[in-house]
Amino acid sequence: MVGAVCEPPLRFFTRRNFVLAQSVRAVDRALDILFCFTREEPTRSLTQIAESVKMSKTTVHRLLTTLEIKRFVSRDKDTGMYRLGFRIVEMASLVLQGMELRQWAQPYLKSLSERYGETVDLSVLDGSHVIYLEVIESPQRVKLAAATGQRLPAYFTASGKALLAFAPEDQVKKILSENIAEHKGEACLTISKALEDLAKIAERGFAISEQEYEEHINAVAAPIFDADRHAVASIAIVGPSFRLSAERLPELGESIRTIADEISREVGMTALSAIVAKTRSR
Repeated sequence: MVGAVCEPPLRFFTRRNFVLAQSVRAVDRALDILFCFTREEPTRSLTQIAESVKMSKTTVHRLLTTLEIKRFVSRDKDTGMYRLGFRIVEMASLVLQGMELRQWAQPYLKSLSERYGETVDLSVLDGSHVIYLEVIESPQRVKLAAATGQRLPAYFTASGKALLAFAPEDQVKKILSENIAEHKGEACLTISKALEDLAKIAERGFAISEQEYEEHINAVAAPIFDADRHAVASIAIVGPSFRLSAERLPELGESIRTIADEISREVGMTALSAIVAKTRSR
């Protein structure tokens, strides 16, 4: 009796799970097809797609037909080549609509501040200065931070150095000359010395500032890149020198560089380009 009662539900759930598994597999395959289009190969033939996703042409053609009907891909009638469709653009615009740099960055900044117990900020280049778009203050009683909206000479901050290290040389030289003229306390600093420093920063992937703009303040920063490998923003950890010692800065630098790379990958470098451009236009 027990076996007779249990048998139908077992068959039912097995059949349903099989159907669900098949549906999930179809979605997974369709997404693989969309992901095979890249900046380097924006158009692909049926054969190229099938080889890339390791599926039969029949299966790929069936999925492409559905994706084309839904406008996720389009097919050139003359060449038979496929490319991503405008539905992708429409959906991307929904993600970017109303989104600002500060908005998507806040969770990362808060996580960093909680992890290290120090002030964390987000900045972008604004002429020869960096402007701070967001500042998450340290939870500790002794804390130091720039104010949101504050502008400081780019080369004399870790945030600015992280951006300058990956900027075009002509732009960097212009900014350096303006910064040196403005910050006359650094009489021994020359453009050639600054360029050497920036080259080292570019090599290791993060910038360090040891009491360069103000005494007793140290910082470490790393750039966030867009799709063209331009440094569009930087994140920094800032604190008093007795907590952020010179010995501790390289370790923090490696950590913040890793996190900055994660941000670029997770948010999407192309999306970052659009978000930063929109933020700067306001």
